[in-house]
Amino acid sequence: MSRFPQTPDGRYFVSKGRLWRTTNPKLPEAERERLVKALMKARRDVYRDRDDAEKLKDARSRVHAAKVALGERGPVWWDDGAEDVLRKAPKNTRYADWWDGLSEAERKAGLS
Repeated sequence: MSRFPQTPDGRYFVSKGRLWRTTNPKLPEAERERLVKALMKARRDVYRDRDDAEKLKDARSRVHAAKVALGERGPVWWDDGAEDVLRKAPKNTRYADWWDGLSEAERKAGLS
């Protein structure tokens, strides 16, 4: 189980009170692993290169590219036409009833 509450359709998890897209579940496992490794390296580079504007820009670009490839940013990975509610509070979306139905502990996990 994830440490953050995940919507029933598996499209989002809640962190810091906002909905964040999950990785595309249709990605082959080897591809997902490769992309996650690239993302983690780029994130380390963002921290390491924070004092070098050019390197920092490159590292942030690689973070973004990995997240798009994973389906966490960019075009949605589902094809039923459902609106993307990325970064919205669940109480202000179609997930409001689900959010209200979570236990206090689950909502607390999604607010941290």
